[in-house]
Amino acid sequence: MKIETLINQTTKAALSELYNFTAEDSQIQIQNTRKDQPGDITVVVFPFLKFSKKTPEDTGKEIGQFIMQKVKVIQSFNVIKGFLNLEIGNNYWINNLIQAYNADNYGIKDTDEESETVMIEYSSPNTNKPLHLGHIRNNLLGFSISEILKANGKKVIKTNIVNDRGIHICKSMYAWQKWGNGKAPENSGMKGDHLVGEFYVEFDKQYKAEITELIEQGFSKEDAENKAPTIMAARELLLKWEANDVETVTLWKMMNEWVYKGFDITYKKLGVDFDKIYYESETYLVGKEEVLRGVEENIFYRKEDNSVWADLTGEGLDQKILLRSDGTSVYITQDIGTAKMRYNDFRIDKMIYVVGNEQIYHFQILAVLLDKLGFVWGKDLYHFSYGMVELPSGKMKSREGTVVDADDLIDEMVQVARDMSAELGKLESLSKEDAENTFRMIALGALKYFILKVDPRKNMMFNPEESIDFNGNTGPFIQYTYARIKSVLRKARENNLLVNKNFDSISLSPKEKDLLVRITLFPAAVKDAGDNYSPAIIANYCYELVKEYNQFYHEHSILSEPDENQRNFRLILSETVAAIVKRGMNLLGIEMPERM
Repeated sequence: MKIETLINQTTKAALSELYNFTAEDSQIQIQNTRKDQPGDITVVVFPFLKFSKKTPEDTGKEIGQFIMQKVKVIQSFNVIKGFLNLEIGNNYWINNLIQAYNADNYGIKDTDEESETVMIEYSSPNTNKPLHLGHIRNNLLGFSISEILKANGKKVIKTNIVNDRGIHICKSMYAWQKWGNGKAPENSGMKGDHLVGEFYVEFDKQYKAEITELIEQGFSKEDAENKAPTIMAARELLLKWEANDVETVTLWKMMNEWVYKGFDITYKKLGVDFDKIYYESETYLVGKEEVLRGVEENIFYRKEDNSVWADLTGEGLDQKILLRSDGTSVYITQDIGTAKMRYNDFRIDKMIYVVGNEQIYHFQILAVLLDKLGFVWGKDLYHFSYGMVELPSGKMKSREGTVVDADDLIDEMVQVARDMSAELGKLESLSKEDAENTFRMIALGALKYFILKVDPRKNMMFNPEESIDFNGNTGPFIQYTYARIKSVLRKARENNLLVNKNFDSISLSPKEKDLLVRITLFPAAVKDAGDNYSPAIIANYCYELVKEYNQFYHEHSILSEPDENQRNFRLILSETVAAIVKRGMNLLGIEMPERM
């Protein structure tokens, strides 16, 4: 039983016996003792004064004496104002260390037949451009949340919906038809998603020029935007595609295949994957069927121009278009179809959408629409909304070609890791192949950690130079500490220094105890991260653990400690810290190098 649970139960028993008060769990506040006060766990006494009719000090003393009699691991207590601080004996912390050391997966829950099945959608790219920095945050959050929920005993299905159809795709298609001159990945040396993105940018340049020209001819801005030749041509392509025109569909398939191959390379670099990929070109028809059923059942209505709408004003929302007047679909249509297909394919208990916070309203609407269509799981969908990533230079815009490309960023990070390692004289003993693999781990560890350590709901500024620092709250700092521990353990094995696990005669220094306490917090951090869908909780736990370890490392001898039991204790303490750090960082999708 966790010590917090035991203290909670014993405090309830004390209140009942001492003051004839039956308390609920929620009425008992237990927290870690402040660093500037003696003790390990604190019980807040103030809420009990109306039952004890005594001062905070006297109430705390009575409850403290009761707890000490019942809970043998409590070795002393003190009362400061209304706070009862309990000090836990060393044996408790050492026994926890032994349990953590011997456990194959300390802090991680296994799944069973009763486990909840959760589907997580992330990535959701468009096939008209390569993945960029914003996609990186989406992919890293989605993958990490998936791993954290698995660690909490959930059955997790990682899914992706590829937006491979629609007017934005047709813009790239038209631009390639008009200005491509047969350019392809094979004859250009360009990655397929980069090539298609280049034509998307070219379309926008031409489109803006046409709008300017029409306005100068006397058209209003709205008319110019609708009557520009390029946008009319792109709309014509969309109609041809939905009519299954052979030439249009062939072009669409060719360009999408270029993009898929490019995406696969980027996903592999990032270390993310999916259990099931859906494509809007396959799901939008299911969505259209559902919308048309909604019209027949008077859930939705048609306007005179033949467009289909939902009236959501009764739910405090707005009128929402579901089908355009020409019968073509909008995003929400395919979302309806995708949702139906997913629940037909898998018995899902919960659906989580990892999508930026600019889509909050969209998912409010989707939940209501699915509920109106009779899908009982609709209103329970969860939109994990996260903040945008910005750069020191400002926001990114795909149409203008001002995005930070994911592939370029990863390559740049690897080069920075290579340069910084050379400057610091690290990795000189490794082979070229091992060094390059370590550079990659450091670069991706820096990128992933910098993004995931931030509260996902907040906007963030990404600074590559800050992220790859070997000091401070960074991925490389944690990786370096891990590699340092592994080096100590290798030397211990080489010299046969770890000979037993007898801790009977050891004494704990304050730093050793702080480290033991931090180890016991890992299971709670994993649970907290799962409950709150927050990789930042794991990231910052790992940082605090290695920071605590570094302080211990600088104050205590390990390999040169003359007392055999004390040395063995510190080696096992080190090995347990390394295992937990690796486990925690793996939940963030971060690899840990054995040598740095």
